[in-house]
Amino acid sequence: MIPTGGELANTPIDFDQQPSTTYRLDLENGRVIGVVDGLEAVKQAVYKILQSPRYEHDIYSFDYGHELTRLLGRSPQYVQSEVTRLITEGLTQDDRIQTVEGVRISTAEDNMLVVFNVVSSFGSFEVTQEVS
Repeated sequence: MIPTGGELANTPIDFDQQPSTTYRLDLENGRVIGVVDGLEAVKQAVYKILQSPRYEHDIYSFDYGHELTRLLGRSPQYVQSEVTRLITEGLTQDDRIQTVEGVRISTAEDNMLVVFNVVSSFGSFEVTQEVS
């Protein structure tokens, strides 16, 4: 039988924010040690997103990672205009990250240094990313 009527159809749905607890990565030794939560978990997520090209790893959804590799071989003017958008799109897929602001770009030969602030629900912090 198919149920009919009832109040369930008109009941608003409440979405709970998922916990941000995740495994702590020891990048120097290539190990997982303990767990991390809050702002430190967001910092680790930003690092992982900026190290993961989008569409390259089957383990991640198509929303995860960055598309900075699209900028390879492009003119410096084009790269400067797109790098802010690509970093913002990649990072704001994480619902803990609200925005990316204060983007500063400096170039030297074939390298570009991008410094920006990440504003999250746990606080804000500065990130430095090199694009070569």
